[in-house]
Amino acid sequence: MAKIRAFAAYRPAPGLEDKIAALPYDVYSREEAKRVVSDNPLSFLAIDRAETQFPDSVGTYDDCVYLKAKQMLDDAVNTGKYIQDAAPCYYLYEQTMKGRAQTGIVACASIDDYLAGVIKKHENTRVDKEIDRIRHVDTCNAQTGPIFLCYRNIAVIDDLMRKKKEEPAACDFVSEGNVRNRVWVIDDTASIRTIREAFASTDRIYIADGHHRCASAVKVGLKRRAQDPGYTGEEEFNYFLAVLFPQDQLMVMDYNRAVKDLAGRTPEEFLLALGDIFTVRCEGSTPVRPGHKGEFGLYLADGKWYRLSLKEIPEGNDPVKALDVSILQDRVLNPLLGIQDPKEDPRISFIGGIRGLEELVRRVDSGTEMAAFSMFPTSLDELFEVADAGELMPPKSTWFEPKLLSGLFIHRL
Repeated sequence: MAKIRAFAAYRPAPGLEDKIAALPYDVYSREEAKRVVSDNPLSFLAIDRAETQFPDSVGTYDDCVYLKAKQMLDDAVNTGKYIQDAAPCYYLYEQTMKGRAQTGIVACASIDDYLAGVIKKHENTRVDKEIDRIRHVDTCNAQTGPIFLCYRNIAVIDDLMRKKKEEPAACDFVSEGNVRNRVWVIDDTASIRTIREAFASTDRIYIADGHHRCASAVKVGLKRRAQDPGYTGEEEFNYFLAVLFPQDQLMVMDYNRAVKDLAGRTPEEFLLALGDIFTVRCEGSTPVRPGHKGEFGLYLADGKWYRLSLKEIPEGNDPVKALDVSILQDRVLNPLLGIQDPKEDPRISFIGGIRGLEELVRRVDSGTEMAAFSMFPTSLDELFEVADAGELMPPKSTWFEPKLLSGLFIHRL
């Protein structure tokens, strides 16, 4: 049983949503974040990345950075830039990008469900990346960037969302990337009960994106429990901010790869080695976007695209080994190029599908990389299958767009 509960969110004051809500903290470098905040001081990125308020001589993870984030968040609340809803609610959050819409339920999920495996992960997390968000959440006493969760469709929730969206939205604005964002408040008793009971009937929810933020929120909750041995389990620190999307609302994009060298091989020698694994066809200057599992595109420093079609489908029932990202790693990157650990090897880089195939061409033509692989997207069914098996995907297996905005909903602990 999943415990997904309503909460009284702090939300930007009406009319400020488009100025405050910002893309997640981790999509920007420090320099990029400084430029965004300089252009728009109200951007929530100023709080998410409070090092933007200091000269470069101050470290990104200095204590003063987290204290500044807390001060700025408190000031935003105290000066009315944020207003808290009067009672616990659920919210609908719709994002529309390039004509495709996705709508999810904004709520708080239980850290106990995460610990018990009801909320399932498909990626490992790194402690060093967790520490920053642990300190940010703990110091600010708030969660500000929602975890991207997904679930298999529940008919009663589908119906409720459809009817709710016939009403006027509480806010409606366009954010960076020309993404339309709309929010509806679900505050009536009947609907709140329907949503709570519907999720209570499911025993599995999946993390789509935000594994590090989720792990950090859970660790803050466990820290607060240790500090308060008399906790009841109902305190806000036992829950974390999330948006839950039904499976049919989401689209997974490709997550492409590029490598800096061919481990001493010439392009001709590399293609010859690939011929043992794939049927290789030269497509010249025509970009190759794979059309199905087992097919890959390759752009080489010779300025040509190649279509790679796997000769043999992996045998067995291992859902991880069957992933295209695993096939590329196990049959090409490791044995041919010596990239054993893609999480650590500086010779490999990962390019989200939102950047397009032209980004692969740009990197190779500029000499930054020597080869780039275009991938067929991992499917949600594959994600579910891996998570249900208790397995983990290789790093950078899935890319979701659009990104959930930070600062649009705040959950105080």
